[in-house]
Amino acid sequence: MAKENNVTVLIITGLFQDPEVQKVCFVLFLPVYLATVLGNGLIVVTVTISKSLRSPMYFFLSFLSLVEICYSSTVVPKFLTDLLSKIKTISLRGCLAQIFFFHFFGVTEILLLTVMAYDRYVAICKPLYYTTIMSRPVCHYLVAGSWLGGFFHSIIQIFITIPLPFCGPNVIDHYFCDLHPLFKLACTDTFVVGIIMFVNSGLFSVFSFLFLVSSYVVILVSLRHHSAEGRRKALSTCASHVMVVILFFGPAIFLYLRPASTYTEDKLVAVFYTVITPMLNPIIYTLRNAEVKNAMRKLWGKKVNSEME
Repeated sequence: MAKENNVTVLIITGLFQDPEVQKVCFVLFLPVYLATVLGNGLIVVTVTISKSLRSPMYFFLSFLSLVEICYSSTVVPKFLTDLLSKIKTISLRGCLAQIFFFHFFGVTEILLLTVMAYDRYVAICKPLYYTTIMSRPVCHYLVAGSWLGGFFHSIIQIFITIPLPFCGPNVIDHYFCDLHPLFKLACTDTFVVGIIMFVNSGLFSVFSFLFLVSSYVVILVSLRHHSAEGRRKALSTCASHVMVVILFFGPAIFLYLRPASTYTEDKLVAVFYTVITPMLNPIIYTLRNAEVKNAMRKLWGKKVNSEME
């Protein structure tokens, strides 16, 4: 007989068990989340309004920042409210929804980072054809493809998870819903779905990372034929992107290419890429990019002056 799905509500163990430590975490992580939303939102608004940031690189950057806001918002608000709750619960449907959007925005970000690497490759290695190759319609297609890729990836994750029976226990050992801890609650063998998840998440992340690394190796090789000033500008632009790639892919590959575990270290690594990294991205891009900083000064300087008049 098929096992019945008796579980409708899941209990989340959270990051730490000590109530005082949870309150400290709330005080620490709330400003981080607000900074993530405000920082990335500032980049989206600045790129959208500023006439000096019309190149494809900034077009992709604005969408990356938008995805960062969405990606962080699928986990952090619930995580913050749970830090102040004695009993942390989520419905099974809510858990599946969180998994869907978490992977949707996560893979969309991976694909956008890949698109941005391609943009830098064309700009540096084929500068004479840059405006033709990276035309506005092409940029829109690449962004749309990134969103569609994230959607199809996430749909696969949900389709392999929905048929699983959950008949108890209902305690998920994490601070948000993800596939590894949820599979442990299934009342059936999850070896096959685990392999699918490994290919769909783990190997996808690895191959995307290798593609990004390869693209930057090609860029570095091609920079040998540029002037010293050209190399400096190109390396400065690419350095920000490389830092974001490492910060995002490092923890993701660490978690999804390993067997499922219940170590607190895994949760702390997850905190890094769900809470910390989305906040760092706008800082990395703005601090290392003079054009973005100048556009922000001009844009927001005008707004301040107009309000004072």
